[in-house]
Amino acid sequence: MSRDARWKALLELLVERGRLEVEEAAAELEVSAATIRRDFDQLAEQQMLVRTRGGAVVHGVSYELPLRYKTARHASEKQRIAKAVANLLAPGEAVGLTGGTTTTEVARALAVRSDLASGSPALTVVTNALNIANELAVRPQFKIVVTGGVARAQSYELIGPLADGVLSQITLDVAVLGVVAFDVTHGAAAADEAEAAINRLLCERAERVVVAADSSKLGQRAFARICAADSVDDLVTDTAVGAETVRRFEEAGIRVLAV
Repeated sequence: MSRDARWKALLELLVERGRLEVEEAAAELEVSAATIRRDFDQLAEQQMLVRTRGGAVVHGVSYELPLRYKTARHASEKQRIAKAVANLLAPGEAVGLTGGTTTTEVARALAVRSDLASGSPALTVVTNALNIANELAVRPQFKIVVTGGVARAQSYELIGPLADGVLSQITLDVAVLGVVAFDVTHGAAAADEAEAAINRLLCERAERVVVAADSSKLGQRAFARICAADSVDDLVTDTAVGAETVRRFEEAGIRVLAV
């Protein structure tokens, strides 16, 4: 296993469990304890975790795993969700995409839709996510608008007043939100307040708002609110979502699509 693969696996386990012991991690990854100790030390130097005697813990309740380490979490669910979201979008529409792993998959699903292979433009995509813009910019049939702003290393999202200036001048048909948490009472939320502010603007500029979130994020709260639940029109999630959770969202006037 390469170092990058080990680090990714370690961080996944750490976020899932909150704490990892050296011997436990070594057994999980089938490597030596000495290798895990070195990995923990190097990740601690990058402020990716907090080293403890005999192991490591996450940074705390506000800990946010960088996007490049999140791609394997609920991967199959995210791909199904992304395809369903992409199918909700019509040719010629102006679509806002926030950053995140699920919205990145939405961008990839749009890129392979046969009915979006041509057009002038086939789709207008407005995004504050550098990785999404990079993936779609090679598709000449798509008009790509990047908000501008200061890049945030954790998520590749552009934030700040420069992004505000662009978003205040446009109108969207649909905004697709990637979220850290979505709850009927507390609304859609992100881990970072600056990202939440840009995502909120995308919602405000859109005729329709779609939340794309796997079921592990539903009924949860996060630090920075993006919008209230009644601002969301559609929720696309996976089939592991509980019936009671679906009922609560539907009673709030949100259409739920579980795939």
